[in-house]
Amino acid sequence: MSETTASQTQISLDVVALDCPDARALAGFYAGLLDWEVVGESDDDWVTIVPPGSGEGDQGLAFQRIDDYVAPTWPGGSQPQQFHLDLRVADLAAGERVVLAAGATRHEHQPSGSGGFVVYLDPAGHPFCLVS
Repeated sequence: MSETTASQTQISLDVVALDCPDARALAGFYAGLLDWEVVGESDDDWVTIVPPGSGEGDQGLAFQRIDDYVAPTWPGGSQPQQFHLDLRVADLAAGERVVLAAGATRHEHQPSGSGGFVVYLDPAGHPFCLVS
């Protein structure tokens, strides 16, 4: 008996969805940072962003409003991080100016010994990293 692979059934990534208290606001934050476009804005509960030139149905990031959303507590605590985004930049200092101006905060815990990445929190409290 042969096994069916993902490529044979054409399974592919659609979106990565982040829970948050305000889907439109967090979508706007990441769309601004990445210079992406908001496409799936049918209601206040789910908003999708994609790279320029893409459209609805292309791979992207989605934001889902959760009424009782609790921000992750990282690096420890009762509400684990669960996942994070790494965003590549050519210049960490310039990238930091951009993310801070957009509403991110620099996390107090910085585990990079080499300085190759810096940890921030988006406006909903999700950790993300700028990576050089």
